[in-house]
Amino acid sequence: MAFSSALVLTDLNDYISPSQACIKPVEVQKKENAEETSIKVNEAGTYYEVSMDGTEEKLESASISLNDCLACSGCITSAESVLISMQSQEELYKILKSNAEAQASGRLDDIITVVISMSPQSRASIAAKYGISPMQAHRKLTQFFKHTLGAHYFFDTSFSRDFSLVESAREFVDRYRNYMANGGQQIEAARQEQEEKEQEEASAGKVKPRRRRGRGTDGDASSTPTSQDMPMLASACPGWICYAEKTHGFILPHISASKSPQQIMGSVVKDFFAKQLGLRPNQLYHISVMPCYDKKLEASRPDFFDEQYQTRDVDCVLTTIEVDKMFSEQNVDFPSLPEAPLDELFNKVSQSPTTQQPTLYGSSGSSSGGYLEYILAYAARELFGVNDISSNVQVQTAKNVDFTEYTLKSDDGKAVLRFASAYGFRNIQNVVRKIKNNKCTYQFVEVMACPGGCINGGGQLPMSDSGETTVSAKDWISHVENIYRSVEGIRPEDNEAVRALYSEWIGDVTTERAKKLLRTQYHAVTQNLANPLATVW
Repeated sequence: MAFSSALVLTDLNDYISPSQACIKPVEVQKKENAEETSIKVNEAGTYYEVSMDGTEEKLESASISLNDCLACSGCITSAESVLISMQSQEELYKILKSNAEAQASGRLDDIITVVISMSPQSRASIAAKYGISPMQAHRKLTQFFKHTLGAHYFFDTSFSRDFSLVESAREFVDRYRNYMANGGQQIEAARQEQEEKEQEEASAGKVKPRRRRGRGTDGDASSTPTSQDMPMLASACPGWICYAEKTHGFILPHISASKSPQQIMGSVVKDFFAKQLGLRPNQLYHISVMPCYDKKLEASRPDFFDEQYQTRDVDCVLTTIEVDKMFSEQNVDFPSLPEAPLDELFNKVSQSPTTQQPTLYGSSGSSSGGYLEYILAYAARELFGVNDISSNVQVQTAKNVDFTEYTLKSDDGKAVLRFASAYGFRNIQNVVRKIKNNKCTYQFVEVMACPGGCINGGGQLPMSDSGETTVSAKDWISHVENIYRSVEGIRPEDNEAVRALYSEWIGDVTTERAKKLLRTQYHAVTQNLANPLATVW
């Protein structure tokens, strides 16, 4: 196995203790009316199931997949480091070496086209360490991957993030309309009436502790329509997704089905871009650079594997830490690298509307992709005709800095949408508990496993210890976030590159093909609650 030497365990404050049930040495099939048996191991280490009459049956070794062992009740931390084979820079080196050998021997058909895509959070982290701008970092990284290592293309995932934002917003509006048409209107009216009553009591001096009601009209969970899957929960964080699948299967219908930016980029590269190059999907090797080790897990999901061509949408994920380590491995002085031109995708790149020069585009909102702000603005326009939400949104930090509430009010002061951002597992568990107990009053929650969000992912570069000035971890994260936000923001629908790709690649967004390319699904994992220590040996 090729494991990354850059993987480290840090910041285990959010650690959830492991379960003994995660160890499955052999596979035991459950049988109806089965008699009591025991298990024995022979000298060769083979397992046998022994019945009461002494009959022995050989047991097959259990097949432990990535989905079996990761993100169970013990593998989630706020900065999770996941060891995954085939997910390291060593794999990239092997592909590039193989390409060089094929080139030297004239076997041009054996050359694999290497495509690398980088997240804006990773780019900001590298720019912060080396004291350069995001554009300089991106151009130097282009030089490093293409001209130093020999990769063929280097792209920015900002436009695949825009696809994810648009799909998430469309999904939310559809869910909300369906919810309101099937009992949600009465629920929201009852909640509004309760809030107005509380405000009247407060203004009259009769201040009482505010009691949040459930989604039912009388606070009773049984009166709530359970088929509308509200609130909708963001799906871009794989650590959160794994936690939900392994521990809270009931929450899965609430999670947005829209793919993350990484996986939409995988669809673009292996479907659209491959066709543009006249290649099959398995003739491209796609690497993404991400701020989080859990992205390796996301890329390894069976849902993102093409059975026909036996290839993944994203073949390998490297974290920011691993990319930075590659500079020293390749004896490269990164600050001294020249700045290469930006790569073009389908003969188009995002251009600045003022200079008409290739540029990078950011997003407004959080440094985790800006899902909450974009969906809130989109829903305000589509559902309530509010084109500018700046004066209609009330923002309140509740309990801690990683939990923030956003309330969209109509012109007459009534709350029409309630959103929240919940970062870190302490806040995630509170949201899940509210949904389970039917007391969640939000329509959308931006959920991220890492405290501080993606900009503080476990794969991001830590602050440098060198120098006379000491910077706190909090200030360093703030510095990286400021660099991330320094990139000009633009609405996805105003990005010419995004619109062109939508038109040429997706076409009709209601087709099954569009859903396959832009949406995914989730799978509840059945828990084995038996205590393995109770096994009779």
